[in-house]
Amino acid sequence: MLSTKKHKDDFQEIDLGGNIKVSKKTFAIIAGPCAAESRDQVMRTADRLSEMGVRMFRAGCFKPRTDPYAWQGSGEEGLEWLDEVRKQYGMKIISEVSNYTNVALVEQYSDIIQIGAKAVYDHSVLNYCGKSQKPVLIKRGFGATVSEYLRMTEYILSKGNQNVMLCERGIRSFETSTRFTFDLCGAAVMQDETRLPLILDPSHASGNAKFVPKLALASAAFDCEGLLIEVHSNPEEALCDKDQALDLDEFKKLYERVKLFAEINGRVVV
Repeated sequence: MLSTKKHKDDFQEIDLGGNIKVSKKTFAIIAGPCAAESRDQVMRTADRLSEMGVRMFRAGCFKPRTDPYAWQGSGEEGLEWLDEVRKQYGMKIISEVSNYTNVALVEQYSDIIQIGAKAVYDHSVLNYCGKSQKPVLIKRGFGATVSEYLRMTEYILSKGNQNVMLCERGIRSFETSTRFTFDLCGAAVMQDETRLPLILDPSHASGNAKFVPKLALASAAFDCEGLLIEVHSNPEEALCDKDQALDLDEFKKLYERVKLFAEINGRVVV
């Protein structure tokens, strides 16, 4: 398979421009709210994160919700807010697609296209992203084995786009005390077998903000290429996934600790 070290032993470095790379020498901190809910919320959060030193901002504008009656996202207007974040703070933008109909819009406004745990099963999305020039962060489906997940990445790689990042965000198991089970065993296999960057997402795995710092620190010690952490300016008012979002002060404390772990591993935080 194209993702494996057997095919090619060179690590797939992701160059985002502006001296921001996802590599074996760097540690990417991708932070921001689950969703872009309003311009004020997006800009207020980006302002604080930028002040801390965060250079990669995430927020979803198309939300593939389990409940069809739940809020589905801010759409293109939200992407315009994210574009404003890029222009004002110089941050790299990552936003997710919900299905094939909005991939082109997300591609237009984002520096990284995120394929979430539900959209990962949509082959039209995978094939489109394979023809894109934008880097792709592809999350593991919560019901996919490592082998199945890596084959999903092959759809992108085989179409020509080699700038693919893996993301472990928890799988569904018999355990119900957390939202998902954070599969670091599976992540270790991905790290051992593939040449692709690995990003770990403790927020979606736990589903509970109380546990995110511990999982984030464990992930930083894991010597992966980065973390994706949900941060909201006021979690109590979040329109989706409010239980797992850190507030800005909580994130600031965690960010400083994560940087220490990254430095121990010889990595520079980006």
